[in-house]
Amino acid sequence: MFSRVSRRRGSGDGGPQGPEDGGYPVGLPGSDWSPYRRLEQAAEAYFLHPDVALEAIGGVLGRHRVRGFTLERVVDLTEAGASVWQEAAVCDGRRLILWHSEEVADRTAPGGTVLDSSIQVLPLAEVRHVGMRTLVGRDGAGARARRGVFVVVTTGAVQELSAVALDEGGAGTARFRPEAFRFSKSLDDGGPGQIDRLVAFGELLGRLVPAAR
Repeated sequence: MFSRVSRRRGSGDGGPQGPEDGGYPVGLPGSDWSPYRRLEQAAEAYFLHPDVALEAIGGVLGRHRVRGFTLERVVDLTEAGASVWQEAAVCDGRRLILWHSEEVADRTAPGGTVLDSSIQVLPLAEVRHVGMRTLVGRDGAGARARRGVFVVVTTGAVQELSAVALDEGGAGTARFRPEAFRFSKSLDDGGPGQIDRLVAFGELLGRLVPAAR
């Protein structure tokens, strides 16, 4: 999940064939998106507002081909009711396109909420680090299997600046924290298919970032 790590309980060209190959029907919102190779089909299967997501992403994607993507959806339960956070990270080979939406309260709107949709475009040339950590265990048959994956992408931009305490030898100095985007999947959050897709997405970024410099 990018830029919202505190909210977590937080794809590439490979993988299973998708519905455009005649293999899978599109399910209800919240269905597993990992079988779908095309962003459009995956968003329709997974997001509550696929039209909003695809319009925002398509506006900056233009004619460029989607090389890989990962999707996330989190439901927060609060005193005001359920709120859904949705996000997509899409790579076209030159850029990382980040979209997210969240339902926010608005007393003037029908239903009392509006959808806050945001998009951010990050040139891959700005990425300074791509890290990936996988958790490997064994399945019921004793074979090795991935149980989770964490991907972090950092840039050269400063996200946070804080003073260093005097007792740390920091008189007149400051600590910088770079901008970072974090993504994760597990057996409980996404399942094995989405774990594999996020691994493929992290590998794609790892291959493309050096070439983008």
